[in-house]
Amino acid sequence: MNTTTPGIGISRLGQVSINVHDLDRAIQFYRDTLGLPLLFTAGGMAFFDCAGVRLMLARPEKPEFDHPSSILYFAVPHIDAAYRQMLATAQPSRPSRTWLQKCPHTICG
Repeated sequence: MNTTTPGIGISRLGQVSINVHDLDRAIQFYRDTLGLPLLFTAGGMAFFDCAGVRLMLARPEKPEFDHPSSILYFAVPHIDAAYRQMLATAQPSRPSRTWLQKCPHTICG
């Protein structure tokens, strides 16, 4: 980036969009397992608050938009306690150590 160009003023991450095929199941995971507050649903989309960053779950609008999402890293104060809580609240078939990256204080999903 040119040091004389101030950019467009991006100051933080505002929203992350994740493609989903089963919106109800995705809502259950993000709300009930991870504990993110559900802000609202509208037109095949669901919006969550993640410490001031909005998380949008949506069905792909067109086939060309139907691709895997980025990996999200959620910061947690105590990684082992967070993992134990996920195991306790997740659907029996869902808990997986792949949710947990051994980065300090980070869960990815």
